[in-house]
Amino acid sequence: MEYNQKIRALREIKQWSQEEMAEKLHMSLNGYAKIERGETKLTLDKLEQIANLFNMDALEFMHNANKGVYFMMNDTVDNNTVYYGIQEGQTIELEKLKLEIQLKENMIAHKEELLNAKDQLLEQKQNEINSLKEIISLLKQK
Repeated sequence: MEYNQKIRALREIKQWSQEEMAEKLHMSLNGYAKIERGETKLTLDKLEQIANLFNMDALEFMHNANKGVYFMMNDTVDNNTVYYGIQEGQTIELEKLKLEIQLKENMIAHKEELLNAKDQLLEQKQNEINSLKEIISLLKQK
């Protein structure tokens, strides 16, 4: 993934518009849009400024530029990690597996609730049987 694609991906993860990014970088919207389209070269100063917006240093930003998946911890909704990148198929599979695990855990929890309810119902019925036996015994004595 090229730098311009990474910048766009990270901006979208943050859910910032191009206008917001341009404002944060103190530049025009058109100038920022050229960065995302790869139509302009980035100076080291601008690269550092962009990396800082994403809580990275410039070296980390450049080092990870050609890797397909980005992790942004503690910067997501509902404590879920956001994945974004070229290896989208693998990411989608990972998310599917996470959802499947969650579904299975929910099913297990539901079955446990049903088993507990069944046990309570059996106990209640046994108490009713014992009460009826007691009543029968009392009736036989009369």
